[in-house]
Amino acid sequence: MRRIIVALTGASGAVYGIRALELLREVPDVETHLVLTKAARATIGYETDHSVADVRALADVVHSDGDLGAPISSGSFRTAGMLVAPCSVKTLSGIAASYDESLVVRAADVVLKERRRLVLLLRETPLHAGHLRLMSEVTASGAIVMPPVPAFYAHPHSVADIVEHTTGRALDLLDVDTDAVARWTGERDGRAVVQRS
Repeated sequence: MRRIIVALTGASGAVYGIRALELLREVPDVETHLVLTKAARATIGYETDHSVADVRALADVVHSDGDLGAPISSGSFRTAGMLVAPCSVKTLSGIAASYDESLVVRAADVVLKERRRLVLLLRETPLHAGHLRLMSEVTASGAIVMPPVPAFYAHPHSVADIVEHTTGRALDLLDVDTDAVARWTGERDGRAVVQRS
């Protein structure tokens, strides 16, 4: 059983974390460990039709962001990695500085120190030099910064299509294959050729 940590922070884009949990529920050998920040709980209410209880029910295990003694706060608790979706600049800053005052940041720090995959769907724009510096610092520590930028070669018809593709690509980075990604297979006669995985 692969354990994957999914964290939602207070940045806009709670739907990315929610969709990741939904997709991971369909993968039989994955156990999800969810952490919601206080700001994430508010954002879920602002941006989606889901309740916090709905989101918590999508995970196999739920941890409080204030519980620094949770299993995911230790490197001896083996995981396949962590997805922070969405990732706020505050969380990015905490991870870059190893400022482990919350479980989200501590779990991310553990993932990095154990050389596991950490994928950050950073939701901020435009960016200033401080943001770029933080992104560079976490990348140097081993994180993958993946701003949720749409892939238009897949010809999305809705926001849900964009979320689906982006979330699927983020899970690819954790070696979890879903049917969410329209994969580029080349170009023929001047047209993009894609197929579902």
